[in-house]
This record gives sequence, C-alpha cells and structure tokens, in this order.
Amino acid sequence: MADQIARGVEFEKKAEKKLSGWGLFGSKYEDAADLFDKAANAFKLGKSWDQAGAVYVKLASCHLKLDSKHEAANAYADAAHCYKKTNTKESISCLEQSVNLFLEIGRLNMSARYYKEIAELYEQEQNLEQTINYYEKAADLFQSEEVTTSANQCKQKIAQFAAQLEQYPKAIEIYEEIARQSLNNNLLKYGVKGHLLNAGICQLCKADVIAINNALERYQELDPTFSGTREYKLLADLAAAIDEEDIAKFTGAIKEFDSMTQLDAWKTTLLLRVKEALKAKELEEDDLT
Repeated sequence: MADQIARGVEFEKKAEKKLSGWGLFGSKYEDAADLFDKAANAFKLGKSWDQAGAVYVKLASCHLKLDSKHEAANAYADAAHCYKKTNTKESISCLEQSVNLFLEIGRLNMSARYYKEIAELYEQEQNLEQTINYYEKAADLFQSEEVTTSANQCKQKIAQFAAQLEQYPKAIEIYEEIARQSLNNNLLKYGVKGHLLNAGICQLCKADVIAINNALERYQELDPTFSGTREYKLLADLAAAIDEEDIAKFTGAIKEFDSMTQLDAWKTTLLLRVKEALKAKELEEDDLT
C-alpha cells in the first residue's frame, strides 16, 4: 500500500509540474488530467482516501479548464466517494459541485441520484432537516424524469423523517398520495395497506379522534378492500381506545397485531408517543377529580 501511495505522490507531482510549465493551453490540462487520474487511482489502491479525494478535485478543475463539464462532474463525484470514507462534510461538498454541473448540462437523473446520496449522508449524521431537504430535491428531479419508483422511495423517506420531527400533516399527505398512486399499479397494489397504516398512525399522533375516524372512512373509499385488513382493524381499535381513553385496550390492540406482523422501530416509536399522550391525559383527569 505504501508503494501505491508513493506512486500517487509521484503522479501528482508530475501533474502539478505540467500545470506550472509552458505548453499549449489544451494539451497542458489534458496531460495534467491524465496524470491526476493515475495519481487518484494509485491513492485509492493505497487506501489513502483523503489524498485520492483531493486529487479528484484537482482533476475536476482540469476538466473545467477544458470546458468538459460532464467529466468534471464525474470527477467531483469520484472525489465525494473517496471522502465518504473519511470526511462526510467534504463528501457532501463535492457531491453538491457534481450536482450543479450535471444540472447545467441537463443530466437530471444523475443530479437526482447524487441529491439522494447527499440525503443519505445527512441521514447518517442524524441531521433530519437537511435529510428531508435533499430527499425533496431528489424526489422532484426523479418525478420530472418520470422515475416514479425512485421518487416514491425518496418521498417515503421524507414522510418517515417528517413524522419523527412531529410534522404529521406533511407525512400523512405523502403516504396518502403514494397509496393513491399505487392503487393504479398492479405491482404496487399490495403495498397500499402499508402506506395507509403509516398515514393512519400519523393521524393517531395528532390525537384528533374525529380526524382519525374521517381518515379511516376516506381510506375505505380509496380502497374498498382496506376495511378487511388487519391494518384497518389495528387503526380502528386504536382510534376506539383513544376515544375511550383506555390504555389497556390500546396496548392489547398493538400486541395482537405485533404477534402476527412485527411492528418496525418507526411505528413502535410513534405508537409509544400516542400511548404516552394517552397516559398524560389520564393523569391530568385523575388530578382534576
């Protein structure tokens, strides 16, 4: 590995020398680009990710001097993928540069892919506001390119994190929209009850019994088969338990569903919020009596 790093340093020095020397404008940058590319590959083989990332940024600059925006965008993306292993902030910065260039040359699909990658990096950092922001940018571009599956994947992430941030109306709107779209697609129909369950759980978090019951009616109109599902029964039982302020009934309904289909961490977290609110309400009323 040390040999590879030494080779990388040598190629990088040669590239810098090309740039500082005399030569025809175009050929000077082309020659330097070729050497920077070799240097970056050597650094990658030596697992020296920061050095590889920095050299890819220099390679991008050469491509920009040659007005090769597509190649520059790819070089920034390569830099980002190296930095991803060591420096999230630098990785995001390079992906931003890549996206901006791809947008300039009309490569919206590539821009969407890298916006999604930025969102995933923010997700790892637990920066949920920025995660939502970049998933929204990605979803918009995927939608404009009619890559519906990828757009919906991003939208589900937006809804998931919006709910975590207690932005329940936003999450509900997304889950309901995806459920509506999925009804018209034979491959996606089976997922409708899951999207409606997610929307329903967000409705429960708002603790408005009338709104919950109205939503359940709406979901039945949207998908007449929904009322025969275990997902519908869970939401209806939980709505009744909230209305009756019956914590035992609430817990029992969750246990019954969970024994057949395990609830994931996201659903469990939200349902726990609803249960805690129900407990607080009960204690408040006990204090009043």
